[in-house]
Amino acid sequence: MNLPDQPPTFRPPTPAERPWWWRLENSAGAEVTVTGELADQRFASQADAESWVGEIWSDLAAEGVDAVVLFEHDRQVYGPMSLHA
Repeated sequence: MNLPDQPPTFRPPTPAERPWWWRLENSAGAEVTVTGELADQRFASQADAESWVGEIWSDLAAEGVDAVVLFEHDRQVYGPMSLHA
């Protein structure tokens, strides 16, 4: 018996559906890995990505993230942008 593909609400979104993501960096520019809800976030739009980082930047900083770089798929859009005043 063949089942239909799962609707989007029941499967993780694909990178094509969520092409926007942040590279998280330390002060030396090396990538920082975070865990939990902060890890591996992808977004449908640039606005969604920017809203997310605007809301949780202090949580990222507490995890050792000093800067963020915005990407759409593999294209760097801007950054690094410091999370410090």
